[in-house]
Amino acid sequence: MADTKRGREAQAAREEQRQVQREIAEARERGEELEPPESPRECHRRGCHEPAEFLVLERYLEETQQGPVEATAYLCPEHTEEEYPTNLDRAYDDYVFLIEPFEQP
Repeated sequence: MADTKRGREAQAAREEQRQVQREIAEARERGEELEPPESPRECHRRGCHEPAEFLVLERYLEETQQGPVEATAYLCPEHTEEEYPTNLDRAYDDYVFLIEPFEQP
């Protein structure tokens, strides 16, 4: 292609379009990044702003029986005392209900 004004303009337009596509791809990648956890982590219960000290985990079968579900919550000591297994009707061989101490990052 000869070096003409029209050729330079077309080349510049193609480069601009490639740059826009790169920016869109980068924005999508950034959008998929997880946000860092809050520090320090607060109690999961609505309205409670106490620091979390325990991680509560329950693993059970989903309602459709298609596979296991893991539910986790970070709780303060007061709300941890109120926790109990809630999905025993969907327990299976690998069912788990666990409360363990959580260390803040």
